Amino acid sequence: MTHDLDTGTTDLLAHVDGHVGVITFNRPDRRNALSDAMYAGFAQVLPVLAADDDVRVVMITGNGGAFCAGGDVKGMHESHQPGAAPRRGSTIQSSTDHLRTIQKQVSLAIHRFPKPVVAAIPGAAAGAGMSIALACDIRLAAERAIIVPAFANVGASGDFGGSWFLTQLVGTAKAKELYFTSPRLSSADARDLGIVNQVLADDGFDEAALAWCRSLADRAPIAMRYMKENLNRAVTSDVETALDAEAANMVLSMGTSDHREAAAAFVEKRTPHFTGE
Repeated sequence: MTHDLDTGTTDLLAHVDGHVGVITFNRPDRRNALSDAMYAGFAQVLPVLAADDDVRVVMITGNGGAFCAGGDVKGMHESHQPGAAPRRGSTIQSSTDHLRTIQKQVSLAIHRFPKPVVAAIPGAAAGAGMSIALACDIRLAAERAIIVPAFANVGASGDFGGSWFLTQLVGTAKAKELYFTSPRLSSADARDLGIVNQVLADDGFDEAALAWCRSLADRAPIAMRYMKENLNRAVTSDVETALDAEAANMVLSMGTSDHREAAAAFVEKRTPHFTGE
């Protein structure tokens, strides 16, 4: 069963398809470059998806063949021309505060989202678009997709958490190389580096990515939530803290009806049916 969600803008679309929430960048004429309306859309729709117990996985993708080109460079150029309207924020501090706010509304919110978030990358993911894809838990890419840090190409240092997320995936030295030189990584290159989890065929990519997310949504949602907590914590905590938290989450997950169902299904040699209870 499918139903649309209100994001407050046509720049960002959202709907629920069974147990999968789908968020779609929707500025195909600008390769889904980011806009203020998109940030507000994420801030509006992510809490709705988090609160919906029927939604077990969220997939983020893009319309028109691209994932997200990052910042709107064309718009940036236009804003630099004589007579253009002033850009948001009249001081360095106000501009910094604004960027910090929207980064939290998007990248940090995705990272902390209490359910698995999958980036389905049909084409280019560049700059901040790459950063947002990296904020997701899993990345699926079409064969034609490319990943480009891009910031060096426009004389910018990077935002939306890309430097942090990329370092976790490939290590400091490789992340520095990728940021400094800004190569166009093919989907296969990105997979080999551990940036992309799986590469799917171009033909039928949208359907295949959604099917992958549906398969993930068939798993025990409470256990998945605790897994994400544990794995996120592992990046910043010491081993003793991680062990203590793992113990607490393990006991909680094994007290669920889903755990009892999984144990019964194992003994009875059948596929378990998880209810999220």
